[in-house]
Amino acid sequence: MVHDLAASQAFYHELFGWEFEEGPSQLGLYARAMRDGHPVAGLGEIAPGLRRVVAWLPYIATRDADGTAAAVRECGGTVAVGPLDVEGVGRLAIAADPSGAAFGLWQGGPRRRGSVRHPAGAPEWNELITAETAGVGKFYSMVFGYDAAPEPAVPAGTDQLTLSLGTRPVAGIRGVADALPHDRGPHWLTYFAVPDVDEALETVDRLGGRRAGEPQVSPFGRWARVTDPEGAPFAVIRPAGR
Repeated sequence: MVHDLAASQAFYHELFGWEFEEGPSQLGLYARAMRDGHPVAGLGEIAPGLRRVVAWLPYIATRDADGTAAAVRECGGTVAVGPLDVEGVGRLAIAADPSGAAFGLWQGGPRRRGSVRHPAGAPEWNELITAETAGVGKFYSMVFGYDAAPEPAVPAGTDQLTLSLGTRPVAGIRGVADALPHDRGPHWLTYFAVPDVDEALETVDRLGGRRAGEPQVSPFGRWARVTDPEGAPFAVIRPAGR
């Protein structure tokens, strides 16, 4: 959700090569981002006069948005919007976990057009940044059936969990204790795949975004955290082995 949809479209088009399709009218000013013919993200414009924190919001797939929304409430989370039907898209809701980190629920489309595995410019990973992992890890396990296990490929003493469905890792939780940003609180961070992290950082600088730290190398690839011109945090990553 952004304050200037046209400017944000121009930024992400230049950075990730996204093209845009006009979204469902029920979502207001909204555009679906496409990469190589596949839907990868969406951009919606915040109503004039409303000052909200600009952020990326990951949506978690569910076969039953109403049942999952009820489970969110039962497990200590909140549901702020929906569930509601969006014509041609599916049924969705916007919720928050007990720490206050917002996420979406998504039942139904859009369907990917053929098989695709993380093309450049598509989301590669989502990670919850929070004070500590134990409590929220249990929440996501109870609501979505994830297996929450310590991530073995990080330094000892790091508070980090991987959420998996069966044998497939789907997201991470990173506990940062007192390093949690006071202006944003617990939040989900989306990692977008890029072929070259340094080139992506130069593009972010040129287009008015901001680097939020130097590139880092992890077992999962080389990555860096940035913000777009409106301040929404995200990360760019060249996944290991690509």
